[in-house]
Amino acid sequence: MIFAHDTEHALAVVVDLINTGAATSGAEELGGLPGLHAFVARNTFSDIGDLTDSDLARVLDLRERFHAVFHAGDVPAAVQRVNEIVGEVRATPHLTDHDGYDWHVHFFAPGAPLGEHLAADCGMALAYVIASGELDRLRTCEAPDCSRVLVDLSRNRCRRYCDSRTCGNRMHVAAYRARRRAL
Repeated sequence: MIFAHDTEHALAVVVDLINTGAATSGAEELGGLPGLHAFVARNTFSDIGDLTDSDLARVLDLRERFHAVFHAGDVPAAVQRVNEIVGEVRATPHLTDHDGYDWHVHFFAPGAPLGEHLAADCGMALAYVIASGELDRLRTCEAPDCSRVLVDLSRNRCRRYCDSRTCGNRMHVAAYRARRRAL
């Protein structure tokens, strides 16, 4: 584990959020409240109230802004984007030990709207990545026909594909077939 479990969870949420967009997955998965409900359920958020159209609009805006962090190109640009995201949130750090996890920090106020929750916790997770000198762990899948993002949390920084069962497998099979043809 490179980061604390809550930071790694928040990074997974950022990746899932970005990859719900048509720009990365080919189909818009958050086209309405049912998609937002599915996203919340899939990522096991705690303390989320009723979701509204304004929550959806805020989440869609955050998705684009988080995506921009992955494509920032350098540390100063990434820092600027993350600071803008977390700077708009009323951060109220507090310790919690919910859902079977040991003590960890939440940066959003209890009962905060989903957008605030995402901006605070996910924004801080990205801040930790940058502050640790690990910006290069925020990547785009290397498969030529994929634009999904990933966070490489492997010890030796070797993860290249968004999912080893799909893109990784396809690329390995293609490389194998190319080697076989060359024989």
